Amino acid sequence: MSRVVQIELDVDGDDIATLRGALLAAKGTELAEAQRLDRRISTGYGSETKTPGMLDDAAHRRRRAGLIDRLLEALARSEQAPP
Repeated sequence: MSRVVQIELDVDGDDIATLRGALLAAKGTELAEAQRLDRRISTGYGSETKTPGMLDDAAHRRRRAGLIDRLLEALARSEQAPP
C-alpha cells in the first residue's frame, strides 16, 4: 500500500542548491555501495550464507537511491511552482 508523504521545508535560495547537492551525494553513496556489494558477490566473495544478505542489502540500497530520485524530482517540481 502506498501513501503520500508531504514535507514542508522553508529554505533560502542557496539552501535549495545545497539540499540538491546533499541528496545527490546520498544517492551516489547508495549506488556506490550497491555496486561494491554486486562486485563482491560476482567475484565470489563471502560464504554461501552471507551472499543472500549481501544481495538483499544491495537491493535495499538501490531502492533507497530510487527514493532519493523521487525526492529530487519533487524538489525540481517545487522550484517550478509559483511561490
